[in-house]
Amino acid sequence: MKVGFSFSRLMALSRKETAQMLRDPSTVLVAFVLPVVLLLLFATAVSLDVKRLPVGVVLETDAPVAQELAAAFTSASTLKVIPMRNRHEARTAIIAAEVRGFAVIPADLPARLAQGNQPLVEIVTDGSQPNAAGLVGNTLSGVATSWAASQRPVANGAAPPVRLEPRYWFNPEIESRRALIPGAIAIVMTMIGTLLTALVVAREWERGTMEALLSTPSRVVEILAGKLIPYFVLGMAATLVCAGLAVFAFGVPMRGSILALLLSSAAFLVPALGQGLLISAATRNQFLASQVALFTGFLPAFLLSGFLFEISSMPAPIQAISQIVAAR
Repeated sequence: MKVGFSFSRLMALSRKETAQMLRDPSTVLVAFVLPVVLLLLFATAVSLDVKRLPVGVVLETDAPVAQELAAAFTSASTLKVIPMRNRHEARTAIIAAEVRGFAVIPADLPARLAQGNQPLVEIVTDGSQPNAAGLVGNTLSGVATSWAASQRPVANGAAPPVRLEPRYWFNPEIESRRALIPGAIAIVMTMIGTLLTALVVAREWERGTMEALLSTPSRVVEILAGKLIPYFVLGMAATLVCAGLAVFAFGVPMRGSILALLLSSAAFLVPALGQGLLISAATRNQFLASQVALFTGFLPAFLLSGFLFEISSMPAPIQAISQIVAAR
């Protein structure tokens, strides 16, 4: 008869699960190799930074002011300027997807600059990629506006206008990596936390050892806790590896208390491990358990956490569902 909770039985079950975990190479693969690979992918392949977009600049005049404006376009760090001879060449290049847009500096640019109320350039962008088109259009327009503001006081003898200088407080380099990698750690820990325990009970059922385990004096809560504790320690170690990789390999600064990070990581990891145990007990099949773990763990965390997609732009029912996603 199984009466009371025994700490000694719990420790014995934890030692047994730890030994079994260390003998299984797939556990180390999921806990340490998989997070490193995913972080490398998120840090290198996934980027919201747009740099060196190819654009064309058509010069219809060789006036010095036109040359200065063309040089201003070249100085924009997000653009790769390709000089072009005429509008036909620029249209051909944009249709062939060789450039994302082009700016035409008209022949009467000096006269337009002197009048002060005429558009200085014509900007055409490739609308097949709206995000890139918006960035190219805004960048070209901003460069032309800034250049014109610096030229008109000289041309008209007026006082320099007020100049706005944007300042970025928390990410002055404007690198998406500094936002993506911390979010990627939460996504990765959700997936590996669910995967680590999703195969545990299912493996016992497939090998036929669950019946023998249930016939022991151990209670169900002791069995579950004995399986949870080793994987919790392994998951926390994987969290530290991911955090160290983010700080030392990818240059993401660490701000705040390490203890607070560990406590929040522990509170985050326990539900993921429990979800994996529930999946494992319900499916009793390792392949099915791994698929369900990816479907219920990784995909909601990736899509509904605000990692890449703005939650406020989602439909109201989806926003309500995202409230139960821990990675949010």
